[in-house]
Amino acid sequence: MTISTSTSTTRTIDLPGGLAVTIQEFGQNTEGTGVLVLHGGAGPRSMAGFATDMSQHAYVVVPTHPGFDGTPRPESTDTVADLATAYLDLLDALDLRGIMVAGSSVGGWIAAEMALRDNAARISCLTLLASTGIAPEPPLQLANPAELGPVRTGELAFHNPQLRPDPAMLGPEQLAVLAANQRTLAVYAGDPFCCDPKLRGRLHRVTVPVLVIAGEQDGIAPLEYERALADSFPHATFRAVPEAGHFPHIEQPAAVFEAIGDFVDTKVNPDGR
Repeated sequence: MTISTSTSTTRTIDLPGGLAVTIQEFGQNTEGTGVLVLHGGAGPRSMAGFATDMSQHAYVVVPTHPGFDGTPRPESTDTVADLATAYLDLLDALDLRGIMVAGSSVGGWIAAEMALRDNAARISCLTLLASTGIAPEPPLQLANPAELGPVRTGELAFHNPQLRPDPAMLGPEQLAVLAANQRTLAVYAGDPFCCDPKLRGRLHRVTVPVLVIAGEQDGIAPLEYERALADSFPHATFRAVPEAGHFPHIEQPAAVFEAIGDFVDTKVNPDGR
């Protein structure tokens, strides 16, 4: 990948079907390739540091899922499949190929659905960070923040107590944004929450290399759930990150980027091209 810069710009792109998507771009699209970064229910800010670090190596695009952070969401855009199709349209609009799609939590689910629909072969690999998507095998469960509340969700999501958000420190506008984001997440996540019971049976059709990264202390999407997710792909690498919860890229960024580097060198570009 080509060295880029961490300077970011924001713009809105109109996609087929009338959907408008707001994207943040890091670096310049000079070679028609790069990294598409997909956030989870915590919103695009949860991927800011990851995107900035990735931009030291590549052009990076971070879309805001319609309905998050005050962006409009058409009634017709209400499933993960809709987002997957929209972001494939986005790759077309930006004329990107050889793309790594990196997704956190529900963003990882979107990434997997994109790979299943990528008939233009624009995606070269997936990096799934504490991803959801497949149905958990009992007694495993995916935790639902709407049922847990923000305090308990923070306890399950972060191994390091100092990184857990304190709702008492947020102002009314910030709380309103968080509440709106959770309502939007509920729309996309569906019922059962954050999974498609039929997805596991389709993932054998994903032919690109996949890296599944899991936080060992993740209380939202448990470690064994992530192992099962990795086992569902024909070409997957699994990496567990110690002392990390549902956001390993925030709690242990060095370990995450080491895993991504090894994955790219050994599975994506083993010939160094």
